[in-house]
Amino acid sequence: MFEKLEAILKRFEELTTLVSDPEVVKRREEWQNLVKERASLEEVAEKYTEYMKNEQEAAECKEMMSGNDEMAELAKAEYDELKEKREKLIDELKILLIPKDPMDDKNVIIEIRGGAGGEEASLFAGDLRRMYHRFAERLRWKVEEINLNETELGGVKEAVFMLNGKGAYSKMKYESGVHRVQRVPETESQGRVHTSTCTVAVLPEAEEVVIDYNEKDFKIDTYRSGGAGGQHVNKTESAVRITHLPTGIVVECQDERSQIKNREKAWKVMNSRLYDHFRSEKDKEYAENRKTQVGTGDRSERIRTYNFPQGRVTDHRIGLTLYNLNEFMDGDMFEMVEALQLYDRNMKLGNIEDK
Repeated sequence: MFEKLEAILKRFEELTTLVSDPEVVKRREEWQNLVKERASLEEVAEKYTEYMKNEQEAAECKEMMSGNDEMAELAKAEYDELKEKREKLIDELKILLIPKDPMDDKNVIIEIRGGAGGEEASLFAGDLRRMYHRFAERLRWKVEEINLNETELGGVKEAVFMLNGKGAYSKMKYESGVHRVQRVPETESQGRVHTSTCTVAVLPEAEEVVIDYNEKDFKIDTYRSGGAGGQHVNKTESAVRITHLPTGIVVECQDERSQIKNREKAWKVMNSRLYDHFRSEKDKEYAENRKTQVGTGDRSERIRTYNFPQGRVTDHRIGLTLYNLNEFMDGDMFEMVEALQLYDRNMKLGNIEDK
């Protein structure tokens, strides 16, 4: 680990010199890349510098501990503090050296679909959509609607939207999977608790083309946008459906009145879905990689239960139960998100085994 830290510090110092060189600054693109690389190493370099300073101070204290006077006692007390700080710094350095998911800073596309449970599943899908919107509002993220297919009773068959914000994927990637709800549906006259499910897919926005596209692989259709009950939102064929023939992936967008804007959004989702599709195939080839994930890939996995009679929400992957369901459904997901991130980090550090 320390050889790697030495190499990082050396490179950081080289970059610090380079980005200040007037000749390099003139080469704008090269300079920007160097600035970006330096920024990516800065936190590790500063923490390692702090560690080395701590080691030097500890060595000085150890030399002063040889006597029997008051100064030696003070040196011993300071040495113990520095030793304790050393362990903390090592833990922090280990965390900083964990390979960062290159998609963590990306915006995300969220897809929510009602599963088992009929209309109640659709109603809960609508509740999940609102929950994520409220979470985004708390973080001052921008919500961009892509496609919304509602039911006559106000539920959601399918909702697709994008969350634009710093580190969106790093916080939302653990939401992929099956979400189960246990509650008394509004349509239930006898007060019986029903169990329904919804599926959530979280895709990082793939800004760049990640595969070589062949135009013949895609079929593009246009149609009139529709609302609940089949009522047309407008009279022009502004809605767009794109089908990737080799994989069967279908993307629809009818949120905008402009066909051009719908087409642009649909392509954005298609690009992200194809990226996710081929990345998932690669993950299957390297099954051991899944041990470093907290259920971020398998959408058939039941990840969470929302129990309304008991006012609790339980994440089955990490065994965490929170008794603040109303606040959670209003977007206060922070404790759960942080617990999932911590669990994932500890798995990667080897502190805990995959369940």
